[in-house]
Amino acid sequence: MKTDYTIFYIDDDQEDLEFFTEIVDNIDNSTAVVTLNNGQALLNALNNPPPTPHLIYLDINMPGLNGLELLKIVRESSKYDDLPVIIFSTSSDDVTIQKSRELGATYYLPKIGVFDKLKKSIEHTLKINWENFVPNDNNFVYNY
Repeated sequence: MKTDYTIFYIDDDQEDLEFFTEIVDNIDNSTAVVTLNNGQALLNALNNPPPTPHLIYLDINMPGLNGLELLKIVRESSKYDDLPVIIFSTSSDDVTIQKSRELGATYYLPKIGVFDKLKKSIEHTLKINWENFVPNDNNFVYNY
């Protein structure tokens, strides 16, 4: 299988990792999903390519380095300035969303418990032209 696009998805929940991969495979089988179950694994993968991600989905609530700490580390490297990072989390309070934006997240995608809505939300993010996307108050959070 030829892959045109590589996504890294970091989450400590194995079921969420499998669910996400299944959804992306359903949407577009030319997209490779690399799942990582902790922050250190992401940092190791970023520092030892290939593969190199085109897009990162990052859960917040993880043991060890949480998603916000990881986001801060990734954004501290100018090498990843243009790498879109989507916060993909069950936390969707205003403080967490604002903190994500301040730390350099490109987009905020709340995890939705309903399969069809979850698939639609992931599909939405895969269709965004990230090269031209500029986050602002009106487009930073996915509204379902």
